[in-house]
Amino acid sequence: MNDQSQGLICPNCGGVVAVPEGARIVQCPFCQLHSLVQGERGTRRWQVSRQVDRDQVLRIVQRFFSGMKKAGDLRQKAEIKDVFLVYLPYWRVQATVAGWLFGRVKSGDNSTKPVEVDVLEEMHWNDAAVDVSEFGVHRVLLSKKDLQPYDDDLLRSEAMVFDPSESRSDALHEARQHFIFRGRQARSLKQKFFEQFHFLREQLSIVYYPLWVVRYSYRQRSYQVVVDGKRGQILYGKAPGNALYRAAALVVGMALGNLLLVDGTAVAVWIASGSDDSDALGLVLFPLALGAGLIAMGYRAFRYGEEVEEIAPKHKKAHLANSAPGGNLDALLDAMKPGDISRLLQTGLSFVEELAEIKRK
Repeated sequence: MNDQSQGLICPNCGGVVAVPEGARIVQCPFCQLHSLVQGERGTRRWQVSRQVDRDQVLRIVQRFFSGMKKAGDLRQKAEIKDVFLVYLPYWRVQATVAGWLFGRVKSGDNSTKPVEVDVLEEMHWNDAAVDVSEFGVHRVLLSKKDLQPYDDDLLRSEAMVFDPSESRSDALHEARQHFIFRGRQARSLKQKFFEQFHFLREQLSIVYYPLWVVRYSYRQRSYQVVVDGKRGQILYGKAPGNALYRAAALVVGMALGNLLLVDGTAVAVWIASGSDDSDALGLVLFPLALGAGLIAMGYRAFRYGEEVEEIAPKHKKAHLANSAPGGNLDALLDAMKPGDISRLLQTGLSFVEELAEIKRK
């Protein structure tokens, strides 16, 4: 059986490109242009031009070396080993999202009312089309005015160009999940009975985006910084931590946390004891939670501060419909062992019970 099919025309030289069965990326035998194979219509490719040169990148990285959380002598002892430019492919999906949600919202203290929510909005989503575990940048800021027709020869003449390796269908599915997540944010419902979303004029393309990668060493350990080749911003970076900052964070966090757990709880109990409000229990639990949070923050800064990792939320993976955005409380709870928080709360509750017993006597 012949596993070759013909009929695809190279957009660069017009030659016929044979496509092995199941292949997603093919190379023209005449001009060596790489093309992504996807159905009869194919996938539109764009590129974003580089605006930042090597000297600018070095100055940007020098500024990155400063910071209270980072090693105090990092700027003097960091030794830059390598600086190079890469073009990474990113899936880009745009669509008009039309949706309807039916449910109930809070109306007054103990009642709800029915509500219908309409969604009609043009949305955009993007995510890396390759494995970016080495670079740490899942999303980039893409503006329609920055998109230019893809020129393979130009890009490969100045940088390393990565070919897409992630699934097109998976990208579309993830984009739709993100659009549903954003649609649900249009209105917070106490109860939801029905929802329906449609994706109109859906368009998927690949955008090759310039990233500068800077590798440096500090005390015989290697680190990496990724700089936006279009806007000149730090997108991702790792650096050695500051030992003094870690120790100070632990001491201050433990001191303030325990102060709130003991004295703060005592004050809250004293205030709650003179109040007939049914929400008084929340006032008592507030210093317990805040004190435990401060202790967790101090512990987290000490435990994980040996290496500083910086990345803005807008460059992480987009939220999906089946995943909630992680908040600060989640990060704090993750910093401690499962039993640590419960023991702290049990200690605080025991203290509250002792104070209540004394008051009754």
